[in-house]
Amino acid sequence: MTRGPMSLPSFVQDVAWAFAEWVNEESYKFAATGKAEYPMVSAEGGKEPLRAEYSAYTMGSDHDVYQDSSFGIPAIYLNDWPDRFIHTNLDSAANIDATKLKRAGFIGAASGYFLSSMTADQVPAINDVVASGANLRDWSSVAARRNLPPDEIGCFLDYRLRYETSISNELARFVKSNEETFRMDGPECPAARKKLDIAAVSRQRRTSRALGPMTVFGFDYFESEWAKRGHTTKPKLLEYEGLWGGGEEYAYEVLNFADGKKTAYEIRDAVSAEYGPVPFETVVEYLKALEEIGVVEKMR
Repeated sequence: MTRGPMSLPSFVQDVAWAFAEWVNEESYKFAATGKAEYPMVSAEGGKEPLRAEYSAYTMGSDHDVYQDSSFGIPAIYLNDWPDRFIHTNLDSAANIDATKLKRAGFIGAASGYFLSSMTADQVPAINDVVASGANLRDWSSVAARRNLPPDEIGCFLDYRLRYETSISNELARFVKSNEETFRMDGPECPAARKKLDIAAVSRQRRTSRALGPMTVFGFDYFESEWAKRGHTTKPKLLEYEGLWGGGEEYAYEVLNFADGKKTAYEIRDAVSAEYGPVPFETVVEYLKALEEIGVVEKMR
């Protein structure tokens, strides 16, 4: 059960995780004692407990398209990994555990039903769910920042806090709550205090030329358009390896953050907080490449 990208803060994944945790608990009771009010098992499937985990955003399926900035639809992504059958000739319905499928189906259906019918009077309970999710995210960030250079920690904490604040705001907007949304003005990131140049303060926004992520299964739009212009080498960002993500993740979020409001430095800081520090020049190079193929345009 994965969270969404930082470019699209949403509480819907916390709601899904609440259901996943419930299935974890009920299925464990059944596996441990043979009795549970809701064992969540199939007659044709396994009887072991569900061991769902709430993980950071991972790419590789249709949810990438939904949560791309072209559409901005928060998605609930359930995946089972590692899977020795995936993308092999044994990748068939017969090799899917019926119990696991039942549990995943329940989490998805229950989440969808709840989200479609929730009302403002349920906000306090959902706030508790969001707070629980925030605790998990905070715990993971504690471990993550141990690997950061000292001058990056402030930026990391700043953008992580902005993300949590945005989730609370999104919940209030979703239910049209009368409660005042949270506002947060954090400290400047180190990168923002550097000497600014034209590239640093420039703002790019996405055009409507290409909707969806640049890379999907079996096709790479960027690579195709880049080659048409005679380029034989890729921008460095596409092969960059950060602390918690690789080139594909960085590129996905750089484009998502290009909303016409953030400067190039702010985009660099945002993706650095999500996947680990990345050189500013590397982000600018990719933004210029996106501009060349018409996917983003510079604000005037």
